[in-house]
Amino acid sequence: MATWLTVIGIGEDGLDGLGAAARAALSDAAIVFGGNRHLGMLPDSFKAERRPWPSPFSDAFDAVLALRGQKVAILASGDPMFYGMGASLSRQLSADEMRVISAPSSVSLAAARMGWALQDVCVVTIHGRPIHHVNRALHDGARLIVLSEDGFSAQAVAALLTARGFGPSRITVFEHLGGPKEKRIDGIAESWRAGENAALNLLAIDCRAGPQAQAFPALAGLPDEAFQNDGQLTKRDVRAVTLARLAPLPGELLWDVGAGCGSISIEWMRSHPSCRAIAIEENDGRQQFIRANADHLGVPNLDLVAGAAPAALAGLAQPDAIFIGGGVTEPGVIEACWAALKPGGRLVANAVTVQSEVLLISWQEKIGGELTRIAVSQAKPLGGFDAWRAALPVTIFCAFKPN
Repeated sequence: MATWLTVIGIGEDGLDGLGAAARAALSDAAIVFGGNRHLGMLPDSFKAERRPWPSPFSDAFDAVLALRGQKVAILASGDPMFYGMGASLSRQLSADEMRVISAPSSVSLAAARMGWALQDVCVVTIHGRPIHHVNRALHDGARLIVLSEDGFSAQAVAALLTARGFGPSRITVFEHLGGPKEKRIDGIAESWRAGENAALNLLAIDCRAGPQAQAFPALAGLPDEAFQNDGQLTKRDVRAVTLARLAPLPGELLWDVGAGCGSISIEWMRSHPSCRAIAIEENDGRQQFIRANADHLGVPNLDLVAGAAPAALAGLAQPDAIFIGGGVTEPGVIEACWAALKPGGRLVANAVTVQSEVLLISWQEKIGGELTRIAVSQAKPLGGFDAWRAALPVTIFCAFKPN
């Protein structure tokens, strides 16, 4: 189909910042969509029909797609393919239907103002998303650009940094980047007093760890103390081996069945920003642990399903991998998990009791896979000396579903 839609990135400098191609697309359009701020940048002499985005904004896609075949233009902030309208529409339109003319993104402008190499910057958005996403990116020396939610985002992020021991971090707020009203505000997180900023802003953060800073690696096997728990926790060494068997890949979905405090699903999601997980847990107290741990470790978008397997599994998105950490001996659990797993997917289950180990052995005989037993001992004081204290051995069953 011929190109009918042009998505035009526009900066705070308005029409003056547009090139010839963008101007020609606007002149050729019969209908132009955009926010009131962007449509207000068009001159009174502009001929095309102006259509502000509907409320709720989710209706915008249907409004645009209903005009398929007509000459339509969209005005969007900065680079429309970076957390923008162009990226969203590209999932619904073929490449030959839509042309995108980008302007510099606010992230590019902020990096240029800070003198930071863009490839060395970690971008975090809290626009319409939980602020706890910032937690995942924190480490000494990190350079973050945070896409703000509103004029109070700097206050909220400064408080979060201080609470996590990163109070010495430098925060720079950029308001109205790239336009005549551009403004820069600098300060330190632990003494931030700037108050409300302009609604259109973003943050550049030069992370500096204080003595009590809490930062965690992305590598599997976080310290057990990183998780609030009541003892229902896959311990660090076993957790690292279990996640190696689960082998998360970008974009994949995990079911964490009998999730306990959520340690497996949380570490799965920390392995890559696009990894997703559903934690299934029936205990109310442990559900609270899961929520708190997910926020603390920077994956607040972990999906929590309150209920017991196998009933709670009905209707969930089909997983690429499943971990059964609790309830493996409950009737129908392992059967339901194996049936739901995608072809080529991995099922991993851990057993501590004799009964659960016998069940896993029977499943290995039925569907194949491998069984591994892990025994971990730690040196502990014994009188004036040290002795090895053995934890209960864990049997790990891992099976791949045939394609």
